[in-house]
Amino acid sequence: MNRRTFTLTSAGAAASLTAAAAAPKKGIFELRFFRLRNSADNQAPRVSDFLKSAILPAAERNGFGPVGVFRNLIGGAEGPFIMLLTGYPSLAALENLGADSEFVKQVGAFNAQPGLNYMRMETSLLRGFDSMPTIAVPPTDAKRPGRIFEIRTYESNNLTTLRRKMKMFDDGEIGIFRRAGMQPVFFGETIVGRNMPNLTYMLGYDDLAHRDKTWRAFGSDPEWQKMRALPGLSDAEIVSNITNFLVSPLPFSPIR
Repeated sequence: MNRRTFTLTSAGAAASLTAAAAAPKKGIFELRFFRLRNSADNQAPRVSDFLKSAILPAAERNGFGPVGVFRNLIGGAEGPFIMLLTGYPSLAALENLGADSEFVKQVGAFNAQPGLNYMRMETSLLRGFDSMPTIAVPPTDAKRPGRIFEIRTYESNNLTTLRRKMKMFDDGEIGIFRRAGMQPVFFGETIVGRNMPNLTYMLGYDDLAHRDKTWRAFGSDPEWQKMRALPGLSDAEIVSNITNFLVSPLPFSPIR
């Protein structure tokens, strides 16, 4: 290899490394569901108090987040629940939570309470998309009412069709959501969870009327109509099942 070739090759490699370093690292999102008894008891306040006093301070101490805490509003199987959404920069950051002595102490105190704090707990882990690698906290202030949020899961036939649907979101569908007036919070590929392969995403709305209005705008968007008609991108080709439910933020939730 002559000097000129070596110089050009080195410059190209350096440019590639710089671009890779500049690309946002895709975060890890945890969705944790605390399934509650369908009756008037103290499970909901126990869980919400624990999340407020233990999870939120731990996130601040350990530098992870954003964090959101929600209750079921419409839909969702298996009765009432509280849902915790937590963002981590990596799987290692999630594992490091176990080394936080104050958090471990609070978990012990929570678990030592008599009776059942919840009926069952369910967790899934997701990895962010290229175009939306981290959780986006919707803008808010003390006077603004809490939004409602929709969680949507798209199951695919296999990993090839899942990647095709993910690219569809990255290439324009998320932008159409924003143009229609929705508030995207996260988009993630499930790496540990149920009914894989699938992706899950979260959208925010001012209220139920706003949800209906924005979905009508999305459905009639010319770019969306064109995109969905492309060969290989119809739901019948790349999506095998869609589930959704609505949640509302608890008063102390940073995402609201």
